[in-house]
Amino acid sequence: MTFNLSPVVDAAPSRLPLLAVIGMHDPEGADWGRLRGLQYSRLARLSFARLAGHGMAALLVLQTFATRVHPVALVAWMAVLVGVLISGARFDRTLLDADRRRIGRREMHRQTVSSVCIALVWAIPMALFAPFGNAVDRMTLWTILAMLMTGMAVTFASMPLGTVLFSAIVGTVSIGVFLLEGELTSAVAATAFVVIVTVGAVEAARTFLGARVAEAGMADKSEVVSLLLREFEEGDADWLWQVDPNRRVRSVSPRFAFALGEDPEDIDGKSLIQLIAGDAWEKGHFHPSLHDLAERLKRRESFSNLLVRVTLRGSNRWWELSASPKTDDNGAFVGFRGVGSDVTEQRESAEKIAYLARYDTLTGLPNRLMLNEAVGDAMGYAEKWRSCCAFLMIDLDRFKAVNDTLGHLVGDQLLAMVSERLKLILRDNEVCGRLGGDEFGVIIQDASDGQRVEELAQAIISTLSQPYIVDHHTLYVGASVGSGVGPRDGATVETLLRNADLALYRAKEDGGGRHCLYEPSLHAHAEERRQLEFSLRNALDRDEFSVVYQPVVDAITEQVVSFEALLRWTSTEHGFVSPAKFIPLAEDTRLIVPIGEWVLRTACREAMNWPDNVKIAVNVSGEQLLDPYFSETVVGALSATGLPPHRLEIEVTESIFVRDGTTAQGTLENLMGIGCGVALDDFGTGYSSLGYLRRMRFSTIKVDRSFVQGAAKDNPESLAIVRAVVAMADSLEMSTTAEGVETEAELAMIRKLGCKKIQGYFFGRPMSATDALALFSPDRMARRLAS
Repeated sequence: MTFNLSPVVDAAPSRLPLLAVIGMHDPEGADWGRLRGLQYSRLARLSFARLAGHGMAALLVLQTFATRVHPVALVAWMAVLVGVLISGARFDRTLLDADRRRIGRREMHRQTVSSVCIALVWAIPMALFAPFGNAVDRMTLWTILAMLMTGMAVTFASMPLGTVLFSAIVGTVSIGVFLLEGELTSAVAATAFVVIVTVGAVEAARTFLGARVAEAGMADKSEVVSLLLREFEEGDADWLWQVDPNRRVRSVSPRFAFALGEDPEDIDGKSLIQLIAGDAWEKGHFHPSLHDLAERLKRRESFSNLLVRVTLRGSNRWWELSASPKTDDNGAFVGFRGVGSDVTEQRESAEKIAYLARYDTLTGLPNRLMLNEAVGDAMGYAEKWRSCCAFLMIDLDRFKAVNDTLGHLVGDQLLAMVSERLKLILRDNEVCGRLGGDEFGVIIQDASDGQRVEELAQAIISTLSQPYIVDHHTLYVGASVGSGVGPRDGATVETLLRNADLALYRAKEDGGGRHCLYEPSLHAHAEERRQLEFSLRNALDRDEFSVVYQPVVDAITEQVVSFEALLRWTSTEHGFVSPAKFIPLAEDTRLIVPIGEWVLRTACREAMNWPDNVKIAVNVSGEQLLDPYFSETVVGALSATGLPPHRLEIEVTESIFVRDGTTAQGTLENLMGIGCGVALDDFGTGYSSLGYLRRMRFSTIKVDRSFVQGAAKDNPESLAIVRAVVAMADSLEMSTTAEGVETEAELAMIRKLGCKKIQGYFFGRPMSATDALALFSPDRMARRLAS
């Protein structure tokens, strides 16, 4: 009968843990219950010997103190001792009769309690009887107790905790009595004896356990070896094979013959290479792995896990062979003997995993990992031939809009078409791959022709900007390209890729649809952006933001009907920072959410100082609308400031709906439900404007300034657009606001076209809260009415 002790066997060369030896801790993994059973069975078998020893020791104590201690006390002590010993013996006998193979913590705890009780009973003579005797009596009693400790160490050799507890309790009491009586020598001797007995007991138990562990380990190993041999003999995955000095198969095993698809008698004596080469044996075109096998057999050298491609009945498979040369009793070479297995499925799985690790499953192009390796190879080639290589990083423009509006299935088909177009425009020494998402990369191994990078970049932009037909949709996306030339723009793969990425970021920042070649100044630009982001994160705490207000007036009466709240930032480190610079940064870093909440509360609080008919318009970004708590933020701002909901107008742009139209529309409908207005800003400059008007009831449509200025110059297209917007807004009972009115001619034209409200420098630039409030002073109002 064997049991699992492998974790302990592994630790056997070192010392077993002390807590495990004394039975206070069972390490995980091993069958310690079984091991404790072996310990306890030996302990229980010596139960009678322990009882006899305790009886003889008790009689000696009675003899020693018969004339010095009252008989009643002696008899009472004797009775307690007998009771404790009988209780322990009955427990031992119960376990022996039950033939328990495993001992749990409960039984170990019971044995520990029994040992403690026996020790306490034996401590009574030294604590209570010895003071009535003389030094000789105490030494006699100590000798009796020392004999008991020694007996415990022998009979408790497998479980030292009983010896440790007995020696500790009895020894401590004895040492204390010796010290109280002034017998220092006896106390020191007793201390040394207790320590020696305790250490000896622990080491004896460790030896016992080590022997049991070693025995179990050997049994486990023998069982494992037997199991492996049985599996090899009974299984069908591996086979034994043997060849003679002429490399002809001999003693063909049934499984080897089955692997070849032949009968053992038919292949015995045939050439091994002929059997597994297939048609190559006749044609002479052997796979390199067969050449390798033949050479090893010829050189009579051992080999292990040699991968060989074999051809069986016209089908290629992969075998893994191991073998070693054999000699007879005279030392003469008699051939090879080894094992083999068919690993075709494993190899195919490994090849598939390797492919998935290096190629993009959607496009079939090399992925980021393989592109990085290819860039490294290109840089090595450039260094070897003192030339240069290039890496172009490509990002699709407007791809997210396609993905969000038409779904990921359409987006995936579009990416596959992009990859096909890229492959068509590349030369032999150029490789393209997909970095992830809508980012691609192209490597030019030899970029000695300085014009090739620019030429290829423009070809990529032009090719990828052509329309795509996907599921009956005509799609337009563009491409931005950033490039770096190695080793000039980066001596390592990481540096070259990072610099190409910086160039791509600059191309996107400049509006997209263009190529930007890396230049060192881009690092300064990136560092400036990093520093700006750091300052932006602290701007709210430093109270660096302010809100200015631009008036919106009635087109007929020219009375102020609302203000648009505009955010300004004056940084301690950077001075005045343009909103066009820090607002996109705030959106990229999601800082726009807390900043936008501050603007909203500030604007609502200031609006409470104006007349009740004057509204406040606050711009909201897509990041804010996608915040699940934005509606609560608006309600909180209105509640905290006391501003009625109908006086707050939320301004959004069309790009918000392109990003996540469903979420944005739901949030805006919630706000309109509590009475807030929603204005569509920069109308006509985005995507599918009429579609948004169909789905949502906006309170105001703001006509972009480009159409306003175009209409003032009698541009037919601008005039037609403005007229159409006004007519449509009137039919939908929406108000219209013309943005960017700066001259009297523009004002006249806008009035003529029928816009209800006007916003622009002609009626006021963005102003401070104080100046905005001054517009409503009695004198100012009187002058306005008089004019």
